[in-house]
Amino acid sequence: MTLEIRDLHAGIDDKKILNGVSLSVGRAELVSLMGPNGSGKTSLAYIIAGHPRYKIYNGRILFEGEDITDLSPDERSLRGIFLAFQNPPEISGLRLLNFMLASYNKRLGHRSNLLFVHDAGFLQRTREYAGLVGLGQELLYREVNVGFSGGERKRAEFLQALLLKPKLVILDEPDSGLDADGLEMIGRLIRKLIDEGTSVLLITHYTRIYRYVEPSRIYVMHEGRIVAEGGLEIARAIDEGGYRKLVDMVVNND
Repeated sequence: MTLEIRDLHAGIDDKKILNGVSLSVGRAELVSLMGPNGSGKTSLAYIIAGHPRYKIYNGRILFEGEDITDLSPDERSLRGIFLAFQNPPEISGLRLLNFMLASYNKRLGHRSNLLFVHDAGFLQRTREYAGLVGLGQELLYREVNVGFSGGERKRAEFLQALLLKPKLVILDEPDSGLDADGLEMIGRLIRKLIDEGTSVLLITHYTRIYRYVEPSRIYVMHEGRIVAEGGLEIARAIDEGGYRKLVDMVVNND
């Protein structure tokens, strides 16, 4: 098992957000986490990645069988956890290519020397993957996300994931604001990650992405809890009645 969350209770600034979350993601498996706004999905993503503002009150996070609950974000990243942000931030003064090179060298255990490539094929692969994700190569030489459109930021996140080859990629609403062509592209890139052995936790509001990629399992979160788990029947129930009807049905059955 790549990722196991066990009875996780956590919060931020004395506000409890997660109330006993448990879920798992297997090796090279696509698992989806759905839920309405404010349900705790993004908070869970940040907590898995080790965001320092969040406090864990109880529960454990296991990564490939190792307890990483108390590890720093840097240590989690080096173990192979990659978080693709819903709104990737700008980093002024740092070119995207140099940023990726520093991360790549760090993963290999080398010093983060921005001017030295330890792998002669790095630049070639970067250009190939940029074409694959539909990112203009001129953007590689611009500051990270500065002046990038929303779509370009998402493509740059996928480019980094493909280059770094993490063991787990957490995608926080990669399908937001995309048209059908953009959704097809996201689905294609998710399938490539899975085919290359990467596990994926896909966080989304919408079921439309399932036209292009099918998760092994869907979890639904509400008020910091997992309230439903299943296959595409969960997606159909959300399409037919929305989250409120699904949650009410689960509560009444309990």
